[in-house]
Amino acid sequence: MKKVELKINGMHCASCEVLIERNFKKIRGIEKVNVNHATGKATIYFSQTPQYKDLEAAVKEGGYSISLPNPRYSGSNMPRTTVKKNTGKDFIGIGATFLIIVAVYLVLKQFDFLPDNFSISSNMSYGFVFMIGLVAAISSCIAVTGGLLLAVAGKYNELNPNLNGYQKFKPHIYFNIGRIISYTLLGGAVGALGSVLTISTKATGFLTIFVSLIMVILGFQLLNLFPWLRRFQPKMPKFLAHRIHDASSSGNKGAPFFLGASTFFLPCGFTQALQLYILTTGNFTVGALTMLAFSLGTLPALISLGAISSFVKGAFQKHFLRFAGVFVVLLGLFNVNNGLALTGSSIDLAQIFRQNNNTIQTDTSQKAGIIGGKQIVSMKISGLSYIPSNFTVVQGIPVEWHVDGTEAQGCARVIVSSQLGIAEYLPAQGEKVISFTPEQTGSVAFSCPMGMTTRGSAFEVVPNIEGIVPATDSGTSFDLNSEQQILNGPFQKVSLEMSRERGVYPNSFKIKKNIPVQLTIDAKVPLGGCMSVMVIPEYAVTLPMKLGENKTVFTPTKAGTIYLTCSMGSKMAQFVVE
Repeated sequence: MKKVELKINGMHCASCEVLIERNFKKIRGIEKVNVNHATGKATIYFSQTPQYKDLEAAVKEGGYSISLPNPRYSGSNMPRTTVKKNTGKDFIGIGATFLIIVAVYLVLKQFDFLPDNFSISSNMSYGFVFMIGLVAAISSCIAVTGGLLLAVAGKYNELNPNLNGYQKFKPHIYFNIGRIISYTLLGGAVGALGSVLTISTKATGFLTIFVSLIMVILGFQLLNLFPWLRRFQPKMPKFLAHRIHDASSSGNKGAPFFLGASTFFLPCGFTQALQLYILTTGNFTVGALTMLAFSLGTLPALISLGAISSFVKGAFQKHFLRFAGVFVVLLGLFNVNNGLALTGSSIDLAQIFRQNNNTIQTDTSQKAGIIGGKQIVSMKISGLSYIPSNFTVVQGIPVEWHVDGTEAQGCARVIVSSQLGIAEYLPAQGEKVISFTPEQTGSVAFSCPMGMTTRGSAFEVVPNIEGIVPATDSGTSFDLNSEQQILNGPFQKVSLEMSRERGVYPNSFKIKKNIPVQLTIDAKVPLGGCMSVMVIPEYAVTLPMKLGENKTVFTPTKAGTIYLTCSMGSKMAQFVVE
């Protein structure tokens, strides 16, 4: 048995290995094929020398091309071709695409058409995920998933030659229904798995950075840059992918549905990034809706596969892949910035895109004004940005912190400072006034519970060298005494636990109106991320979570259903008020 080693150009992810191996094995005389996405090479073992045109035709339909890096093997009748490399014209095109996308981004940001965190992150919209699906379907998913769809549809129609046009289209419908249902349910399962793992905020940050680097590697592959990075991309076991493709030759009428469902385990780079992202959310609903939006984004290309396959070739394919590559690299870099925030790093990669934005503050700290022995500071939250984000206050003088959170998004609706013992939910309308007295000099940091708001936000506490006389009331004692009176009085007791084994249990309660409720949450495991602070938004109640029992008190004043949520707004339990 002889062998030849070919260079494969155009592979975007590890799933391409399986597609190319199967196409080569259809050629007469080829006994065994091993394709390695990391090296970009295919090793072919054959008993009868294959024709070069047959090998080329086998991969051309999927958008790949072949070349022969080393023609010295017995019986070779293939011409030697050069390995595809970027030319100077290609690099100019990549640079121009980069500048165009950045310019469009800055213009859209100027008119507030884009979210503050343009990345795969906890505050991205499902519309944004849908857009990622649109790009993924045409750039990298079409070869893998589309090839499987065409194979199963072809087999179905071969076994049923007398079908009309609609009946021939049925496999496409069943395939995509199976794909959407699978992505939704398995996406939710992966999200739920994240809650079982109880990933801390810092661990979530490192996992986010890992997801981002996968996306950057995918972008470089689409641009044909740094091919050696392919070896760092994770992939599913190859035998599993082959089993799924083997099923495409089944004549079973249910095969299209189950094969569509199985594509969750044949992920392209985009899918891998989203799968890892939803793991960090630790939430079934977020995981399910994210993957649902992504699968719906891929639907137009897969439904109109014939037209898309003929359209995305030649010059259009080249320019679209270039756009997709630059877009994915930039998206990955924004996402790295998000991960750095979660790890607590002070590095801010996105600052270069915000340096001319007047709504973002410089390092200048705003000095608090003194009125009646109190320090008054005001801050507005826009998306995930604090405006301003730094204040100078005097030691020992009460502070009234006026926070306008009407435009806050995601976890920014909750503001925390472990040094001050503050965890406050911001109302959708009006200002929240937070009172405290800084007792020691130094820096006092604050952020949202997931650390995704403006980096380096803090109060700088300086000595009272001017002899300012503090007001006699601090504004905090009334709230504390009121809560203590409620704790000592009659109330309804409600208890739940959060554990790996039972999740949030129980998660539904009936309570009486106008009677104080004492809520006890027993955290059996350390809770991080958005679970580090629980919220009852209806009554602006926040409860920072520590290991063991955590208690708070609230009074339901109207009938209906209210919810206990994490700081991101995901519902954890409900209270039916009667």
